[in-house]
Parts: sequence; C-alpha cells; structure tokens
Amino acid sequence: MSNVTVSPLSTALGAQISGVDISRPLPPDQRDAIEQALLTHSVLFFRDQPITPQQQARFAANFGDLHIHPIYPNVPEQPEVLVLDTAVTDVRDNAVWHTDVTFLPTPALGAVLSAKLLPAYGGDTLWASGIAAYEALSAPMKRLLDGLTATHDFIKSFPLERFGNSAEDLQRWEAARQKNPPLSHPVVRTHPVSGRKSLFVSEGFTTRINELEAAESEVILKLLFAHATRPEFTLRWRWQAHDVAFWDNRVTQHYAVDDYRPQRRVMHRATILGDVPF
Repeated sequence: MSNVTVSPLSTALGAQISGVDISRPLPPDQRDAIEQALLTHSVLFFRDQPITPQQQARFAANFGDLHIHPIYPNVPEQPEVLVLDTAVTDVRDNAVWHTDVTFLPTPALGAVLSAKLLPAYGGDTLWASGIAAYEALSAPMKRLLDGLTATHDFIKSFPLERFGNSAEDLQRWEAARQKNPPLSHPVVRTHPVSGRKSLFVSEGFTTRINELEAAESEVILKLLFAHATRPEFTLRWRWQAHDVAFWDNRVTQHYAVDDYRPQRRVMHRATILGDVPF
C-alpha cells in the first residue's frame, strides 16, 4: 500500500504531500495516490526534495508528455525543464494571475515547479481554484457563461517590447508568435477526469469573450478576473529551498509575487501537456 500522506492546506485547494522521494522512480501506487490527491486538492507541495532536472522531468512524465517552452530558456541537457531566473530573463509576466500556456490548443495538464535559489524574503506564489470560483457564482451568471468562448493570445504575456531585445530573441519571439496564433477556449471548462466545472479565463492570456460585444466582454472579464482571485479561493505558498509544487493547470491559475528585487530567484519548471478543453 502507498505510504503517501496528504495534509490539506485549505478548503478551496492545496495539500502538502509527505512519504514520497521525487528523486527516485515512483512506484505505481505512489503515482496513483499523487494523481488522486491532485484531482482532490488541485495543487500539491513537497518539502525537502533536492532533485536534478532529469529527476524532475522523470517525475513530471509520470503524468503525461512534456512541453518545451517557445520563449523561456531551458536546461540544455533537459530541454523539457525551463529556467525562470530573474538574473537572466524578464519574468514579470509571472507576476499576474495566469494559467500556463493557454495559448496552446492543448494547454498544460499541470506543471512541476522546483525551487533552486530563493531570496531571503519575498517571492511567494499564490494559486487560485477555478472550481471554487465557478461554484460560487450565481445561477444566472453560470447560465450566461456556460457555452461562451474566449480568445487566448500568446502576445498578451509575451509582448515584443520585452522579449525581442536582441536579434536572437526577436527571431525566437517571431517563430513563437507564428506557431501560436490567438485561439479560443471555453470560458467554463469541464475537468476531463472529475467532471467538475471551472472558470478558464485569466488576466495573463485571455483577451476577450468572443460572443459578446467588446464593451460587454471587457466588463465581464474584469469581473471574472477579480472574482476568481478572491482570497477565499486562493492559497499562498512561502517557498523553502528544495520545495516542489505540482498543480492541476486545468482548474487553477497562479501568481508569482515580484516583491524581492534586487534579490535573485531561480525556479525550474516541467510542464505536462494536456488535452483540448471542453
């Protein structure tokens, strides 16, 4: 039997996991226990897990195929692991509520984030539950939103003025823009495993609700962005060295607090590809 221990952190989302060594191959019972905990709690935290990029990628690959990010630098010997290093890359796009890579036709199932270098203070990350936010909406608002779609645009979080500063950066940005044109996803997404409904719009990538007039879309999105990140739907994690977070990207959004400059912060992320939202 699995010796995985799951300790919930809030009603809306979040649990701390113990009894697992991520650096080693996962036995099937531990993998299944972690997957079930993810379905129940949406974001999981593992303390004291010093792992290499290869070990991080192996852990993440237990849950699906891995994505190679079109903009962020990666670990050369393990390109599926991207590097978020404030000394190298402008990561201000992380200091906004967002759901990862929703500019893809098949946005991420989840992501595994490993703390490599932390500031002495600051640099927390917040997560918000799209399920809790949706379930708290009034019945008339749910009826309005169900069936609507929204445009998600790569450029909203990766504008040319911040990611095209050299010839090489410009070439990478242009290739990413052409490969990832704006596309549409449901405003309310159904989780493919649990069947629960979740808000699936975020300030990071969502630009408009397609079926509404522009002014209507602007007002409704502003309302949803504020509603989805109410404190009762969120959890704030204070990182320690070698912490690992694993979240369900299908039903959450997150915000990396940019409150530690000029200190440096380095994180490694492995992103797990998902399926077409419905």
